[in-house]
Amino acid sequence: MSTGKGVDPARAVRAAYEAASAVVADLGDEESWLPTGCTGWAVRDLVFHCLTDAQRALVALHTPAREPVDRDAVTYWQDWRPDTVGAANGRRWARVNGSMFLDFRQLQGLYRETLAAAVHAAEAADPAQRVATQGHVLTAGDLLTTLAVEATVHHLDLTVRLPDAPGPAREGLAAVRATLDGLLGRPGLPEWTDEHYARVGTGRAALTGAERAALGAAADRFPLFG
Repeated sequence: MSTGKGVDPARAVRAAYEAASAVVADLGDEESWLPTGCTGWAVRDLVFHCLTDAQRALVALHTPAREPVDRDAVTYWQDWRPDTVGAANGRRWARVNGSMFLDFRQLQGLYRETLAAAVHAAEAADPAQRVATQGHVLTAGDLLTTLAVEATVHHLDLTVRLPDAPGPAREGLAAVRATLDGLLGRPGLPEWTDEHYARVGTGRAALTGAERAALGAAADRFPLFG
């Protein structure tokens, strides 16, 4: 099992973004319409969503904040819960906008070049610098960890119907595990793979009866974010 200890945020973002970019690079238009692990989204919808996340990264990394830090790489996710009105509106917005690319290659190219630019900005950033995003202030290092986590979880979503696609980066999975452990306040079950922990921790998969029994009262806190 991997752990999140010692994972450099910029390295985690590079690894997570390069792994995701490699998946999208090989997709054709027909594959872009396949379903993903995100409710209501085809591959192209999810690619568009991930594009906007990389754009947000570029903006945040160039938006120094004077206000005090109010979130870290773990507490950032406390605002993100499944089955909210905001989540439903976000699904519709991404689906409508993603469908406006008549040629998937246009979205594909924009996605890959934006991720590459975000990686460059991540590696140039001072990890201690305070930055603003999503109504909160984080250090740049913590922001980068959240970006690696989101890219990795969505990598698993993206490849649900792409069995031959490469898997997520080891560094990204380590960041996801560390984040979930932080939200849970304890390590996940030792038998869980990083991929399974990511799915149950974010509500992509339901806990089994045996898993609930092993977790005890902590089972009621799942999903930890979504």
